[in-house]
Amino acid sequence: MWKIREDKLKELKTVDQLFDDKYGPEGSPSRNEFEARAKSYYYAELLKEQRKQQKMTQQQLADKIGKKREFISNIERGNSDMQLSTFMLISNALGLRFSLVVG
Repeated sequence: MWKIREDKLKELKTVDQLFDDKYGPEGSPSRNEFEARAKSYYYAELLKEQRKQQKMTQQQLADKIGKKREFISNIERGNSDMQLSTFMLISNALGLRFSLVVG
């Protein structure tokens, strides 16, 4: 069994500290930008996985929403900042339903 010295443990940074170092403190413009990109990527992955579960191609999804396949590809690769309206459009085409919880 490995023994970790207490003084070495104190030197370890928390995830919050690592994020602060790399992206800036919470609430800063750079941290907000990072978090927005991370959320956009996460939601794009959810949609992509749902599309794949339904055995639907990018082209089929694009046809359903009246867009080009490249549009879907860019969203799924995280190369596009997806607006809420786009998310809802794709969600509806995939038969997904969401509800808004406030508070």
